[in-house]
Amino acid sequence: MDGAESIIRTLVAGGVDTCFSNPGTSEIHLVAALDRVPEIHCVLGLFEGVVTGAADGYARMAEKPASTLLHLGPGLGNGLANLHNASRAHVPILNLVGQHATYHLRHDTPLVSDIEAIARPYSKWLRTSASASEAGRDASEAIVAARTAPGQIATLIIPADVGWNEGGSVAALPSLTRPPLPATVTVEHAAAMLRSGSRTAILMDGNALYGNGLVAAGRIAASTGAKLLAPYPLTRLQRGAGIPKVDRVQYVLEQGIDQFKEFRQLILVGAQAPVAYFAYPEKSSVFTSPECDIHTLARPGEDYAGALNALATALVLRDTGVQGGQTVRPPMPSGEITLQGLAAAIGSLLPENTLVVDESMTSGRGLMTATTGAPPHDWLGNTGGSIGIAMPLAVGAAVACPSRKVLCLSADGSGMYTLQALWTMAREGLNVTIVVFANHDYAVLKREFSYLGVGNPGSRALDMFEIGRPNLDWVQLAKGMGVPGTRASSLDEFGKALRAGLEGEGPTLIEVPL
Repeated sequence: MDGAESIIRTLVAGGVDTCFSNPGTSEIHLVAALDRVPEIHCVLGLFEGVVTGAADGYARMAEKPASTLLHLGPGLGNGLANLHNASRAHVPILNLVGQHATYHLRHDTPLVSDIEAIARPYSKWLRTSASASEAGRDASEAIVAARTAPGQIATLIIPADVGWNEGGSVAALPSLTRPPLPATVTVEHAAAMLRSGSRTAILMDGNALYGNGLVAAGRIAASTGAKLLAPYPLTRLQRGAGIPKVDRVQYVLEQGIDQFKEFRQLILVGAQAPVAYFAYPEKSSVFTSPECDIHTLARPGEDYAGALNALATALVLRDTGVQGGQTVRPPMPSGEITLQGLAAAIGSLLPENTLVVDESMTSGRGLMTATTGAPPHDWLGNTGGSIGIAMPLAVGAAVACPSRKVLCLSADGSGMYTLQALWTMAREGLNVTIVVFANHDYAVLKREFSYLGVGNPGSRALDMFEIGRPNLDWVQLAKGMGVPGTRASSLDEFGKALRAGLEGEGPTLIEVPL
């Protein structure tokens, strides 16, 4: 067995059965090994940013890592923006990156680069395999590293001769370490805060926002009056009718400060205290008031769901069942396109169990309010602020959950970063409905410009914020990638197209001119 096959078979033995790839010459032996191991599902992306973003979306829903397969330093470099987002999401990803044969590096050929230096900022575990006999062990240790709580990125660099040399073997996966619970004193302190009667918020992340963790948080909130919150850059939030209500932290600085002004206590579960994305002249970046007592119940890497269950036990709560409202949908709107009307249409039609991938930026600010009473669904967001994640994230989520509908909400500007994901959706026949809000602007930058006290933007500045002249044609772009598309010029047309997309099979795109 060569080194490449030992890596792929070790991945499968360790539960890594999906590979998002964009390989090159140095990875040919890994590609050949993938061809010999049918247990692993290979998904091709036409750009590495699609590959890494898809691995992120897969991990969020599958709760285990996929692998990527990337070509040398430039290929890895092309995927870094969405690896940045994935690192902020604390999800497990295992990158396989090819390297030149060890004896070829001395020739300093055009694609030679310092791959470890490129990988290091976003890789909690990083190794270059030294021999075929060690490659399987390296892959096994990379799996363990990726799956170490709260989830992290592991990068294994494989020189071509390590891949093609014989002497490889499948390595057994060492036992995974369970994330630790917080100390009893930490749990008791949080319980005392909740008993005090002071207005308290619980800001949660990770698996505290879905499944057993969210159920425990809902019981705590129902019994104590605490407010449940999720970070604005949320990884995954389970929400809708019958689900404990969790509000999202506001993005805009003044709105965030207003949101937190009533709280004198804040309990953190896998999250950090809320602050603005950016600094503004003569303004504080902190959302909480100076009088707010902030306590960390569970740090990143600890057992969030276990911590919330321990807190519920310490509070001696009665089992009140799931705390959540009834299904209440907004009426189906009609008439001219408005942002409020678009949000209402989505809230009216959203099917149960949908995965909503949201990078709608300024056009989607009313979406979460309009879908609060929709049937249960999951909401995935941009965790690192690097735009161009929505369509790749939708690819990975759809691959992880083939029986669930995926609704991908994208702005036109951010969508252009990784529109190659449409081709992958078509190739894989993924059940994704993509809505592109086409305002022909980087509208968020216009708003940020106004915040910084530098006056009104002049013609040059506006030229960097507006993406018209010519306007992008998303229907034609989608058609060129094999995805049928339509343009909705009224709320009636949008509702009809959205219903058709959500009830149909395979990918479809709706462009909404704004």
